[in-house]
Order: sequence, then structure tokens, then C-alpha cells
Amino acid sequence: MNKTQKFLSVVFFIAIFVVIIYFIQNYGVEPLRNKVESMGIWAPFGIFLLRGISIILPALPSSAYSLLAGSLLGFQKGYLTIVFSDIVFCQAAFFIARYFGRAPVRGLVGSKAMKRIESFNQNQLEENFFLMTGLLMTGLFDFLSYAIGIGGTRWKIFTPALLISLLISDSILVAVGAGVSQGAGLFLGIALLGMFALATISGLAKRKIPK
Repeated sequence: MNKTQKFLSVVFFIAIFVVIIYFIQNYGVEPLRNKVESMGIWAPFGIFLLRGISIILPALPSSAYSLLAGSLLGFQKGYLTIVFSDIVFCQAAFFIARYFGRAPVRGLVGSKAMKRIESFNQNQLEENFFLMTGLLMTGLFDFLSYAIGIGGTRWKIFTPALLISLLISDSILVAVGAGVSQGAGLFLGIALLGMFALATISGLAKRKIPK
């Protein structure tokens, strides 16, 4: 991670923390959700962009936006916002790597993160659709989108794996955010079951990576 990325990461963390604390102190949770609803499409669009930036620049936190989407937008709207953002920007990362190569990717992610991306290329993910899908369900989906693009995987193979992984993995943190804000035990129960399933899938996928 280079100095610019570290600075941006710190700025994002501080900005999100300050904004959330300010609104909670001044409005409370329920009035805050009403305020967000009054913003119309701009609230989901803002989260959509922030989530997207965190994918293109993987040093920035991405999980926080899933929780934020669930807590402020509710499960359905928050889930759709996060899934749509992930589809658009993971595809963007894939095409940047696929058509422009390593140089622009290294400029975006930094040298240290580039080594992680290169390590995925050694595992020939394009030859194992289920392994690719399982790994995309982990928190490394942003790095993997770059790695799969650099590795020369075809778009028609990458896209179904991406869609399957996002539909499953994105639901978990959004459900946690929605459950905490709404006090809905059902959402939290679904999220816990999803986390268990996701941990199992991720563990199996990682065990199949050749050393």
C-alpha cells in the first residue's frame, strides 16, 4: 500500500466515523433513516459510489459500506445497491486488468497489493470455475477481479462466477446491518447462518489452492 492509499484509507475511515456519529447524535437511528429516505435516490447512489471506489482501490474498506447500506437503506434496497455496485466495479477492475495489463493495476493498488494479485495468477483459477466462485465469496473479491483479468480469463467465465458469489456473500453483511438497526432477529439469524456457510465454502476453496 503506497502513501497515497494509506492517506485515502485514513481519510475515509475518519469521514465515515464523523458523519455517522454526527447524524446519530443529532437525529438518532430512526430519524436518521427517515432523513436518508427523504434523500431519494441520492443516498443509495452515494453508497454505490463509495463501495465502488473501495473496489477499484482495494486498500480502502469495503465491508463498512455493506453494513451502512443495510442499516440506512434496509435489507432489500441496501442489498440491491451493494450487489449492483459490486457487479459494475468488479467488472471495471476485471476489464482494466484484462485490456491494460499490470502497469495501471499496480498504480491503483500499490506494489504490496500487486504481489497478492500476482500470487492468485499462479493458481490457474480460470481452469476451476468452482474454486474461482468460492474465492470470490471471500473478502478478497476486489483483488481477485484484478487477478482474474490479468490471468486472461474470459469474461463469460468470470461473470457467472462473480454473480453467484456476490448474490450469496453480499447478503450477509447487509443483513447484519439491517438486523442491528431494525432489531430484527430474523435478519441476524440469516446472517449468522450465511457466515457459517460462507466460512465453510471459503475454507474449502482455499484448501484447494495449489501451494
